[in-house]
Amino acid sequence: MRRLLLVTGLLVLLTPAFGTTLATPQAGGRVVHEDALTRKELAIARTLRCTVCQNESVADSKAGIAKDMRALIRKQLRAGKSREQIVAYFVSRYGDYILLKPPFDAIGTVVWVLPLFLLVVLALSGWLVIRRHSHAPVPPAPKLTEEDLARVRAARQQD
Repeated sequence: MRRLLLVTGLLVLLTPAFGTTLATPQAGGRVVHEDALTRKELAIARTLRCTVCQNESVADSKAGIAKDMRALIRKQLRAGKSREQIVAYFVSRYGDYILLKPPFDAIGTVVWVLPLFLLVVLALSGWLVIRRHSHAPVPPAPKLTEEDLARVRAARQQD
């Protein structure tokens, strides 16, 4: 019974902390009014990267430039431009970096795959060298001369 009261008390205390974020949907620090233009604006803004923030979409960013970019998207939507035209505008201005999911690029693939390929080649080469040296026959010990044997016997007798 005590546990139930403790859990209930914690939930009551934590409810205000979670209630404010769930009650008012926000995008970039402003309350979102669900209309068609805002939905389109946010859909486009979610595909664009904020130029100031690290890997954050324009829709989620609270930076000033992100607010300006959202306003520009809204302005272009009001002017009747399509989603593709708006995205193309930002790509022409900022390059493919502005897209959260940039298009496929063969050079980019090579940059990611080449180090993995080199790592595999180095690992196989190292494995082959170790294998070759571990299976190599050990050369026989050199024959001891009578003089060497006499020194060994003398050393044993001293102990």
